[in-house]
Amino acid sequence: MTPRRGWAAPRLMATLTLLLLAPLTTACRDRTALEQPAVVVGIAVAPTNLDPRVGSDEASQRVHQLLHASLVRLDDRLQVVPEVAERLELRDPTTYAAYLRPGVTFHDGTPLDAEDVAYTFASFLDPSFLSPRKGAYAQLASVTVESPRVAVFHLREPFASFPVNLVMGIVPSGTPAGAPARIGAGPYRFVRMQADDRVELAPFSGYFAGAPRNAGVILRVIPDDTMRGLELQTGALDVVINDLAPDIVRALQQDGRLQVVTSPGLDYAYVGINLRDPVLADVRVRRALGMGVNSAAIIEHLRRRLAVPATGIIPPMSWAYAPDVAPTPYDPAQARRLLDEAGHPDPDGDGPGPRLRLTLKTSTAEFVRLQATVIQQDLARIGVAVDVRAYEFATLYADVLKGRFQLFTLQWVGVSDPDMLRRVFHSAQMPPAGFNRGFFTDPQVDALIDEATRTADLSTRTARYVEVQHRIAAAAPYVGLWTKVNVAVTQPWIHGLHLTPQANFAALRLVTKQR
Repeated sequence: MTPRRGWAAPRLMATLTLLLLAPLTTACRDRTALEQPAVVVGIAVAPTNLDPRVGSDEASQRVHQLLHASLVRLDDRLQVVPEVAERLELRDPTTYAAYLRPGVTFHDGTPLDAEDVAYTFASFLDPSFLSPRKGAYAQLASVTVESPRVAVFHLREPFASFPVNLVMGIVPSGTPAGAPARIGAGPYRFVRMQADDRVELAPFSGYFAGAPRNAGVILRVIPDDTMRGLELQTGALDVVINDLAPDIVRALQQDGRLQVVTSPGLDYAYVGINLRDPVLADVRVRRALGMGVNSAAIIEHLRRRLAVPATGIIPPMSWAYAPDVAPTPYDPAQARRLLDEAGHPDPDGDGPGPRLRLTLKTSTAEFVRLQATVIQQDLARIGVAVDVRAYEFATLYADVLKGRFQLFTLQWVGVSDPDMLRRVFHSAQMPPAGFNRGFFTDPQVDALIDEATRTADLSTRTARYVEVQHRIAAAAPYVGLWTKVNVAVTQPWIHGLHLTPQANFAALRLVTKQR
């Protein structure tokens, strides 16, 4: 059913409300003895690999954040701050030294030292080591051990964003590639994992930053969105973080018994544009598309306000964010004028004939299909006929990488470092080398990004990245839709949850459960 203006989808909401307000059943009340003292977290999919060097999916990374400790972490402004490393020293433009805290141990009591650090990162230099994370370490030439508490990273060339890549769980030296990697130095230790059902973790009393304030964490895999809502409603789950559809969050809020915690997020939703297409190569057409999409209405009615207007790929809390780049205004009249200037006049006044015909590729996921339909309706109002084609994600992604599209919808997930501007908009980063999927080219942007990449001076980097964001906004290679708001729904007996921009599960360490 195509939603009309307002997009409230009343039947869907009524169904969700009935399900979520259904009476408790005996089965839902049943708890194992392990679940009673632990914090029970609902997740949508099971982790695929507990090795932090290998598992790159979101579910695996959530477990890594609980099991493993990194040299550094990102704070709420997305700046690198110490964790296992008490300090990080830039000795010269291509050499970083990590000085480790004394007394850090793995879960089995073995001290964590520079040998473990070197082993973890040297894995990415091994040609036989297979990992989707290897690309992040392309500039790493070697890792050496200077002393038990000092590991030294040698780069091939200056790369100012390298410290962000040290947010990586340290594994004990000798851990085989792809092994379960169940022993870490994080706040929780591994107990057991039941495939596609749950992961059970116990608090690690020897955690260097202080033992967890709860009796453990159980991650329960519940693939169905509505069932996760029901399990919260019945009290079988304590917390769900970023794993509920906006409509379900709204229904749970209306129930009034649960707590909803939000924080600014990092995910950026956009319409990608193929700049090699002869029509879309004209910046006036791209700007018209941006002004023709009512992203504020998408945020209000589809995202249920669990998003904010997007000004670009860099999130507002980042130190590199350009605050004076405004979201593209919704202005259908100006969009039509731009199309006139670009040589695409209205062929029949108020008649049905379009100025342009474009194809928008999207995935089969329900939300993105609804969003694509809204975009289609909006652009029809400025005379652009959009043919929406939905594909399984693998097919969509393959087409995007090969440039087989005019428009597509995707999200950048977890944009935590401004180096993403290089990977997405530098002319040397077109597929398959990088993520410049729209084939954007601007020599001035390249030069600014190159300078920001080479210098370690934060003020210089900030100034260059701000200028890059201004130039990209003017060139309109994307139609920005929204930036995600993180949302956690918790029971009233859960206290102390701090939802970071990354929605980092390590924050569960400070959560207390008092029923």
